[in-house]
Amino acid sequence: MKIGILGAGAIGCFIGGRLIAAGHDVVLVGRLGAELAEHGLTLTDYRGRRTVLAPERVKYRPDVDALADRDVVLVTVKSMATSDAVRPLAKILGPSAIVVSFQNGVCNADAIRRVLPGRTVLAGMVPFNVLREDGGRFHLGTSGPLALERAGGAEARLVGALRGAEFGVELHEDLASVLWSKLLFNLNNSVNALAGIPLRDELSNPAYRRVVAASMREALRCMRAARIRPARVGKMIPFLAPYLLSLPNALFFRVAGTMVKIDPAARSSMWEDLERRRPTEIDYLNGEIIRLGERHGVPVPVNRRIRELVRAAEEAKRGSPRLPPDALLSSLG
Repeated sequence: MKIGILGAGAIGCFIGGRLIAAGHDVVLVGRLGAELAEHGLTLTDYRGRRTVLAPERVKYRPDVDALADRDVVLVTVKSMATSDAVRPLAKILGPSAIVVSFQNGVCNADAIRRVLPGRTVLAGMVPFNVLREDGGRFHLGTSGPLALERAGGAEARLVGALRGAEFGVELHEDLASVLWSKLLFNLNNSVNALAGIPLRDELSNPAYRRVVAASMREALRCMRAARIRPARVGKMIPFLAPYLLSLPNALFFRVAGTMVKIDPAARSSMWEDLERRRPTEIDYLNGEIIRLGERHGVPVPVNRRIRELVRAAEEAKRGSPRLPPDALLSSLG
């Protein structure tokens, strides 16, 4: 297939790199061209696998026009950039091209459809975490299968390509409930960003887990009020998540270890955004819960305070505030 990646950062480069290694014609569009032209791509994962792609194998371009002949474009830009990023595709893509949102949040596929009316636009979900390191290195730190919306068979070639690149892929008639489930678990992104330590270390601390559980309980109350039923994703059961986080350490890791694998080096994308002095997706994660609570009259003080703390860290431009667990709990009242 001719595949394009629009917004090829950590997730885009990892997915695109695996597809290149599997023999597909892939064009990546983003801002890392100089780095990848020098170093190529090095992909590693929590299982110890390592794939190295020489610079000449990586077609990384700065301009969206490079995607004009693509059969499918995977959109991996930050949520706040979605509409502006995809707008040029309206003039250059062929009529049969498919556009897929592989982004955080629950509304990006709809945002793309508004900008590209009449096009085949599919919602997708990426469950895993990828950490970008300098020198064109990208590390897959957590497990889980990609999820994709069914499109009457139009998605079949892409599914085959992704599976051939060693990704698990699950298909869904309606991906909305899956996206809400992913959003629920993504509420840990902001806590990890505020803690400033690896995900596994953060989740090893019961106090940090209490914060995540509190934000999830608010989110689940909002979803119930809105009659949203988040789907089970693999072994991850949304309504059990706050209870799991409240377990003692030994029991928590015994149960959680059967659901998801977490590399000791894994960190959240929001932590990376703070460290690189970039805007975060806080308004599309905790902010989405705040908006849902406002629409349905459900108080969400924990999510509001977490958003305030992340915004303050963004404005300070000093990276993660590295809040100790007790200080974070105290800040949340």
